[in-house]
Parts: sequence; C-alpha cells; structure tokens
Amino acid sequence: MTKEKIIVVMPAYNAELTLEKTVKDIPPGSVDEIILVDDGSEDNTAGIARRLGLCVFTHPKNLGYGANQKTCYKLALESGAEYVIMIHPDYQYDARLIPSAIKILKIGVCDIILGNRIRTREECLSHGMPHYKYFANRTLTIIANVCLGQNLGEFHSGFRAYRRTVLETIPFERNSNGFVFDAQFLVQAVHFNFTLGDIPMPVRYFKEASSINLHRGTIYGLQFLWVLISYYLYRLKLMKSTLFIPKSSI
Repeated sequence: MTKEKIIVVMPAYNAELTLEKTVKDIPPGSVDEIILVDDGSEDNTAGIARRLGLCVFTHPKNLGYGANQKTCYKLALESGAEYVIMIHPDYQYDARLIPSAIKILKIGVCDIILGNRIRTREECLSHGMPHYKYFANRTLTIIANVCLGQNLGEFHSGFRAYRRTVLETIPFERNSNGFVFDAQFLVQAVHFNFTLGDIPMPVRYFKEASSINLHRGTIYGLQFLWVLISYYLYRLKLMKSTLFIPKSSI
C-alpha cells in the first residue's frame, strides 16, 4: 500500500522566537514534511527554519496572512499531501495533537479539524487571553454557528487539518490575502458540504506570540460578519461571488 503523505504547513511572519518550540512539539514520525512559508519576515525566521530542516519558501515582501496560506496549500498539494495540517508557528497551538487530528480525518469522521482553545472562560482568561479577545471570539463563533448550522467551539483557530479533497475543491485562491481568509475558507467548506469538527487545545498566550491588536481585531470582526452576510446574499441570489463557485467552473 502507498503511504498517505502528511504535510504540516506553517504560514510564518517574524516567528523566530517561537518557531523552534512549535516544531519540537510535533511528535517524531507523525508527519512526512514540514513546509514553512516566510511572508517577508524582518527577523531570522527563514534561517531558523532551514536550520531545523524544514522546507522553506520565502515571499520577497509581505503579502499578507491569506496570501501566505495560499502559497502553503499550493506547495502542499504539489508535494502530494493527502492530509495537510496548518499550524501557526507562534506556539499558541499545541502541535502534539497533530496525530489525533489526522486520525479523525483518516477514519472519515470529519473532512476538516480545528483546534479549539475555548473550553472554559476561566482557562482562557487565566492563561493570558485578553478579555476583549475572549468575548469577541465567543460572540463571533456563536453567530457563525447559528448562521452556518455548525457547532464549533472556535471559528478563529490557527490549527487546522484538512483532507486533500478539501483543498482541491475549495477555490481558496480567490480568497482575501488578509486575515479574513480563514473565515472565507470555513464558510466555503460549509457551502461545499464538508464535515467540520474540532479537538480541545490548551490556551497559550504570552509576550512572544504574535497577536492581532484591538484595531486590527475590530476590522477582522467586521469582515467576518460581512463574509456571513455575503454568503446569505449569494444563496438568495441577491449577490454574485466567485468564492462559492467550484474551481473548475471558471
């Protein structure tokens, strides 16, 4: 039997302080390749990644979080991945859970698995998650669950595992190059009838981890809500959008 290839992709920007800890948490032998895309970092992220033996691709300038993921997924598909795990290299997400996520995908329970840090309010706040981020996360997640008929604990996770068919089907190349890429992707996943699920993860918030500030977080929240509104307008045939048209149709 041909072994199904498992690839981890890391969309990185100025992650030199946390990258090595993230990589070392990945259980030995659990993945076949780690691809890091450095989005024009101003630090030594790419150099550290090469020292760790990762496959490194660099953008000559900063193109944005969404653009970074587009490159990650394109490279993973070209490398023959059957399962792809996207994890932020900022050490906010526990890479030790990669085998658990892959096992769920392999037995066919879900097509997409997200890491869920929002288990209890006390845990989130006591481990450093800012109050405004906790309440924004909960509010936007509840709205998204109601609108999309899902039951996810967190829609804003930096840990996501996919079956290959998900990336082959969803036209993610048409998504935003910014942070709202993730929201668009999950709405597209629901539209294309993929099954979503999540696994619990510990909360890690600390000084060195990258973070969206209040201003950018507010913009992201408004963009997230617009994605949901746009989807409903599209379903009602009141708005056209290429985000929900299969790749092969354009």
